Amino acid sequence: MSESVDENEDLPGLRTIADYQFGAGAGEALFPPTETLTIKRTSSGRPQQIHADGDRIVSFGTDGRFTLGLEGGYRLADALESPAYRVIVDDESEPFVRDEKNVFAKFVVDAGPEIRPGDEVLVVHERGEVLAVGRAELDADSIADFETGMAVAVREGAPGDA
Repeated sequence: MSESVDENEDLPGLRTIADYQFGAGAGEALFPPTETLTIKRTSSGRPQQIHADGDRIVSFGTDGRFTLGLEGGYRLADALESPAYRVIVDDESEPFVRDEKNVFAKFVVDAGPEIRPGDEVLVVHERGEVLAVGRAELDADSIADFETGMAVAVREGAPGDA
């Protein structure tokens, strides 16, 4: 079941949730008022996924938090000041991350200081290019300090030509 967001009363609430989860301006970046978005709903009518032109921006979990799709990652990268919600890697990690391999702490160059375990994050190259989206497994301090351990469970990698 889908419906166009421009006739949807859920949009202001979804923007508020995005602002709370990712910071001020995230809601407008993910769900611009000028764009026609599509909401896929559960059988009970709860928003489940939000799409733009067939690309998944986010999924909306039963825990009330968004899970980023690659399109959502691109939108947040444009809206949030670096290094907010970013885990930054270098050339060595780039092909693996694009191939949806997890990011390990020893290969991280920098990480947004607000990152906590379970947060949705962007994995970006030090050039600023989005390589993937995923879930942080460690907080920012641990990512910086640890030489072992998974930093990000990658969900969706960006194609090499992105």
